[in-house]
Amino acid sequence: MSVGFDFSGQTVLVTGASRGIGYAVARAFALAGARVAIIAEDATVEQAARTIGEEAGTRVRAQRCDISDEAAVRKALDGIGTLDVLVNNAGIELPTPVGEVHTAVDDAFRRIIDVNVLGTWWVTRAAVQKMGAGGRILITSSIWGRTAVPGFAGYAASKHALIGIARTLSRELGPKGLRVNAVCPGWVKTEASLRSLAVMAEEKGVSEEEMAAELAADQSLGGLMEPDDVAGLYLYLASDAAANVTGQAIPIDRGEVMA
Repeated sequence: MSVGFDFSGQTVLVTGASRGIGYAVARAFALAGARVAIIAEDATVEQAARTIGEEAGTRVRAQRCDISDEAAVRKALDGIGTLDVLVNNAGIELPTPVGEVHTAVDDAFRRIIDVNVLGTWWVTRAAVQKMGAGGRILITSSIWGRTAVPGFAGYAASKHALIGIARTLSRELGPKGLRVNAVCPGWVKTEASLRSLAVMAEEKGVSEEEMAAELAADQSLGGLMEPDDVAGLYLYLASDAAANVTGQAIPIDRGEVMA
């Protein structure tokens, strides 16, 4: 889904691109003519790169990397020259109920922060060294970075933090000609979000279908989105059409959060 944008001659790096939103965004940039590199922790990142490359008629570079490991991040970006667009999309979404006494909750909380916040920081620090004036950085936050639900303190905290990082970097890097924005997706049909929906349904004692209907009732346009439905916003923010947009946290959530 290139939706009319042209990124020919530009290099784009997308993290967390083996599936879900990251995959859809990487695919959209490739179809719009960009040279795309993707990073993910799981081994399927190589197959994802092949599939995108075959569809777009180009070669997509793939690198397996745990972005919470600073040294691994630097190594993964070594082979990338000048970078025009960075999409920080990699992240973990897990429940962390504060009343749960099992130490697994603390482990999950720590892992969420390590990947979602520190990982984004490590990737951005390495990528900025490869970006000149006109560079664009996009960070996937969430509508839960603007609001919250019970039981997901770790995830919500990480997504709030990412908005803070985006806003701060927009001020810091703006004088160098770089733009930084956060995208805040609502309910998208990804493995992680559907798992969270199931957890919420179980907590409320309702079916997943009932939970989905309840979520849809809070939206102006009810229903869960597909990953491809949000990719266009990333392309817009990386395009010249958004040349004056920076420091923003933009929801794409079918009208769920309006504050």
